[in-house]
Amino acid sequence: MSLEILQAKLELRELVDTFSFLTDEKKISEQMLLFTPDTRYKVYVGGQLVSDVSGIKQLEEDFTKHASLVKRYFSINGQHVVKVDGDTATGVSYSQWKMVREEDGREVITDYSVKFDDEYVRQNGTWLIKARTCHLVIIDARTLQG
Repeated sequence: MSLEILQAKLELRELVDTFSFLTDEKKISEQMLLFTPDTRYKVYVGGQLVSDVSGIKQLEEDFTKHASLVKRYFSINGQHVVKVDGDTATGVSYSQWKMVREEDGREVITDYSVKFDDEYVRQNGTWLIKARTCHLVIIDARTLQG
């Protein structure tokens, strides 16, 4: 494996981790800088398409609306496997998300087991997310204790 491929893999892992960090911090406008202007972001739950957003403007609106409903996020990233081909790449990554919302005066925590299928592109020396498909594989919600 060449040094260039190793460098690209490191940069792509940092891209994926930065996405999660900015989600947790609710820094949505900064998060949009990680995407191409023509990005596409799809979400599947149980194999059913529940969201299909195109373009950075619509994505920012969608993320902002979602973040307004969540009191706290906490993300942990796991495996990240990528295939680099010059200035494009594809990748699969896994994450665990926790989201705390308020429902009927109680805090409810939802745990999500997530798989991402990504397409990346390097523009002006920087890797960006061109397309991201989010598969919510397992969802578990319960009242938060303590």
